[in-house]
Amino acid sequence: QVQLVESGGGLVQAGGSLRLSCAASGRTFSSDTMGWFRQAPGKEREFVAAIIRSSGNTYYADSVKGRFTISRDNAKNMVYLQTNSLKPEDTGVYYCAATYYPDNYYLAGSWDYWGQGTQVTVSS
Repeated sequence: QVQLVESGGGLVQAGGSLRLSCAASGRTFSSDTMGWFRQAPGKEREFVAAIIRSSGNTYYADSVKGRFTISRDNAKNMVYLQTNSLKPEDTGVYYCAATYYPDNYYLAGSWDYWGQGTQVTVSS
């Protein structure tokens, strides 16, 4: 099992920034791929970004490319999401996720482990 705990959410004005953090513990060798999803009220959970431990390769949703950056500190079992130029449509609960290797990064069902989520609210 892998346990994930997110932090760093909050209320920010449009154009602002937040840095989300996710701490992983447990069988972290099973979490070669880590990522972030978000879910707005009344909407499905959607992929935001992912990073591969072994290669460092990163993947982003089109809606956040150029504004968000995912990174990880393997020694500390941490993954981060730097969010810049935030927009009201970025509002939602942000979830950290982990798996060894997802069949499809964009599908929530391809990921095995989830955190409890951290709320991000962007005011206009």
